[in-house]
Amino acid sequence: MTEAETYKAKMQAVQQAHREKQQELRDPEKGLVLVHTGNGKGKSSSAFGVAIRALGWGQRVGVVQFIKGKWKTGEKQFFDQLGQVDWHMMGEGFTWDTQDKERDRLAAEAALAKGAAMMASGDYDLIIMDEINISLRYAQITPAAVIAALEARAPKTGVILTGRDAPIEICDYADLVSVIEEVKHPYKAGIKAQRGVDF
Repeated sequence: MTEAETYKAKMQAVQQAHREKQQELRDPEKGLVLVHTGNGKGKSSSAFGVAIRALGWGQRVGVVQFIKGKWKTGEKQFFDQLGQVDWHMMGEGFTWDTQDKERDRLAAEAALAKGAAMMASGDYDLIIMDEINISLRYAQITPAAVIAALEARAPKTGVILTGRDAPIEICDYADLVSVIEEVKHPYKAGIKAQRGVDF
């Protein structure tokens, strides 16, 4: 058997296995819960990529940001230009900026309430709860409260929860968990964040 024939036979076997797997799969007819976590860069960026995909299918997208506050970012400016995403910046900046636990807790609770109302409304196909895992990490909100909001969401509404250190309860509840690991980062080489790459 030639190399080309061996390759063709191998790809035919892969194709057949894929077709058999596809026949076993089912559509749950509900929005999925995705978690983007880990200490690597790209968790929010990946979520915004999913938002673009959803918009491409004419779906309605909402974003609730828990931490970043009024920080000016490229993604916010892009989605503002489109005018198709309901964007709510609910945080007051990084936790080391406010240095006020009660204020941070109230901001996180308000963000979760906003997200819960959006999820329950049935108006959205996808909602991104950006940096919610940071609020969970600092016990500003509880995994139980987040899961209750997810449980009460409209059937068609999918949700992405971003931020490092997602608690195990959230990961167990989710349909998909992606852990983005850092291998190398320019910040550690003394390079500051760059517009268009980092924000």
